Parts: sequence; C-alpha cells; structure tokens
Amino acid sequence: MDGGSLLSIETPAEQKHIEHLLKELSVSSSSGAVSGTSITDGDFWIGLTRVESESAPEPGSFASCPNLYKWTDEGVSQFRNWYADEPSCGGEACVVMYHQPTAQAGPGGPYLYQWNDDRCNMKHNFICKYEPESYLVKEQGDRPAGRDSDLSDEDQVERRTPPVNHDESPQPIMPGPSSMLLIYVIIPTIPLLLLILVASGSCCFQMLSKSTPRTKTSINQSTLWISKTPKTDSGMEV
Repeated sequence: MDGGSLLSIETPAEQKHIEHLLKELSVSSSSGAVSGTSITDGDFWIGLTRVESESAPEPGSFASCPNLYKWTDEGVSQFRNWYADEPSCGGEACVVMYHQPTAQAGPGGPYLYQWNDDRCNMKHNFICKYEPESYLVKEQGDRPAGRDSDLSDEDQVERRTPPVNHDESPQPIMPGPSSMLLIYVIIPTIPLLLLILVASGSCCFQMLSKSTPRTKTSINQSTLWISKTPKTDSGMEV
C-alpha cells in the first residue's frame, strides 16, 4: 500500500546496515520494556523467494535449489547470507532474516540476521524497501534511499510511518445560509412569543372568572318586617 517491496539486500554493506537498524529498534523497544523481561523474538520476511525454472539443471536437487531464489523486486544481486545449513528447500520457498536474541546458538552461531527459508504461509515481521520516488522518501527532503543511518530517530520513525493527510481530518460543520436565516428570525421573536403567551393566559383567566356563577341570597319576603296595618296617630299599631 505504501509503494514498497519486501527488502532486497544486494551487498554486505546493506546487510550490516539492516543489522544496525534492527539493533537500534531492539534498544528502543527494550527501553520501554518492564525490567526483567526480554524482547520478543521475531524473524523478518525479506524479498527472496524460490522460483522454479525449467532452465535450471535438476530442479529437484539441493545443489540447484539455492540458485532458484530470486528477489521479488527483480533485483539481480547474488549476495546471500544463509545460515549454516540453509536453505533446506523442500516445501519452504520464502526467506526470513533470523531475529531470535533469546535463542541458544546453534551450529551456525546465534540466530541473528542470518537467512532461513520458511513456509510462505507463516506469520512473521517484515521489512520493506522503497524507491527514491516514494512519498515516504520524498517527505524526508529528497534524501538518498538507503541512508537511514544519517537520519535522526524521529526522522526514521516518520519514514516508516505513512504521513497523516490533514485534509481528510474531520472538519467542523458550519450552518448553511438557510440555517443562519432561520436563527436570525427565531431569536428576536422569542420575547414577543413570551408576551403573547402571557397575554393569552391573562385573557383566559379573566374569561374563566366571569363564567363562574355567583351564589346570591334569595330574599324571603316573609322574613321582612313590614307592617300591613294602618298606624294610629299615636304611632302604635293596632
């Protein structure tokens, strides 16, 4: 996806350069590790694979097997750094670089940085190599490829990490013209709406108060003291 290929190592100097980078990676990893623990072993895929060819003599023999390994980036270098008894051929057609710092040394020495053929469906780490026109190389100021040792630790991390495209980061959503117009209309009308609501409530309360019947005391004419007889001149009733 980054435009690179699995690593091809064309000279002993490149082999030493890769070993140097892996040692730096181990040191940086161990600095953050818990005391008393070791770095996890893990081999690295490189871009060397076995390609069967009809032109090779006796393709099934071990003598011809090492000659069938080719670089996946079409490199023509014949440099090899096989472990003592490798390649074993058979069903193992892909190549890894040993990186097992905690393993006991075998007949060919420590299992560090030598090459071994392995089954292609195995899961390992991997190292990629990029052309000078790759964006991972250009972002370092057009420095020559294969000169990671001249870069600072921060630059090496940036070279291995694809750049972040800030144009694709989430952008704040701004309201459109219609939304802004709606906001300008609604906000000034809020006090008017509250005033209308209060006036409507007052009118409803007054109407309800008027519609409520009042209790009136009936006048009982029999209780009124009204004289029905004429009065005498003395003012006494008869």
